[in-house]
Amino acid sequence: MENPLTPEVLADPVKLTRALVDIESVSLDEKHIADCVEEVLRGVPHLSTYRHGNTVMARTELGRAQRVVLAGHLDTVPINNNFPSELRGDLLYGCGTSDMKSGVALALNLAVTVADPRYDVTYFFYEAEEIEARYNGLTLVSHAHPQWLEADFAVLLEPTHGVVEAGCQGTMRVVVSTTGARAHSARSWRGSNAIHAAGEVLRRLEGYEARRVEIDGCAYREGLNAVKIGGGVAGNVIPDRCEIEVNYRFAPDRTPEQAQEHLREVFAGYEMRVTDSAPGAAPGLTAAPAQEFLAAVGAAPVGKLGWTDVARFAAMGIPALNFGPGDPNLAHHADEHVELDKIRAGDAILRRWLSGV
Repeated sequence: MENPLTPEVLADPVKLTRALVDIESVSLDEKHIADCVEEVLRGVPHLSTYRHGNTVMARTELGRAQRVVLAGHLDTVPINNNFPSELRGDLLYGCGTSDMKSGVALALNLAVTVADPRYDVTYFFYEAEEIEARYNGLTLVSHAHPQWLEADFAVLLEPTHGVVEAGCQGTMRVVVSTTGARAHSARSWRGSNAIHAAGEVLRRLEGYEARRVEIDGCAYREGLNAVKIGGGVAGNVIPDRCEIEVNYRFAPDRTPEQAQEHLREVFAGYEMRVTDSAPGAAPGLTAAPAQEFLAAVGAAPVGKLGWTDVARFAAMGIPALNFGPGDPNLAHHADEHVELDKIRAGDAILRRWLSGV
């Protein structure tokens, strides 16, 4: 199959965004897009290119004092009547336009066109960000080839609508259980209803006052919410168990251990088990490349309200920021789209930063 990433397309980040969107790449089906990206990068003389699974990495070896990473995931959520792309005026619609093929296009365009950056640059195009962590290309490479990720600073080209979003929140899911005693519903007084007992758990959630935390000038607002509830045995049985799944988004000044301890205080008296947890990431603003990047953007950063793979870089001791042209509020929507002006503006900022102009 002919590679749609032609020299003409590669030279224009807007055309490149559309071409990438028109390569279907739902999670676990990234082989074709990875093949196309790898073919392009192997033809660039100033880059050394490697591949692991459907993750492609290319890097300069210029002997610069510092190395930076530009990273973006190749996969999308499942298509929702929004493939292929459609151009409507100054808006490009289609699956992955915002999250995050417009960001991938910026990195791929720079990889091809910037031969003499002021830092050594690692370009990282990875698989399976939208699904379970065990498939994530960053996770897989961190185990198989950790040296690929070594750097002084990283920019994750997630959708931020052209704003620098620093760090990210941690996330934790727990299941809080209430118990009772079964009985025939015709003689309910002989039992104890576990679903009714869940009312106190829900009242605690409803009355919960979320922290607002400022770190390095970036504000993070926490959140604690029930996201699923289940219980019941049969239509004529008083239930003896009810489970409430709760999601906690916590500021990066808390570790997962501290977050868990806090939830045990909130749900004191109830059985609670942790089902999923990921740490947050500090803003990462102090590294010299980060300061130079902020100067190129020319606007103050804000805290990232959500979890992104910057946390994976932070866990490796690499400060990282989120920056991309897409609007995060449009991610995963059927009418997902990106503004062409945001793509062009993002390209100008990144090019200015890498060139030092």
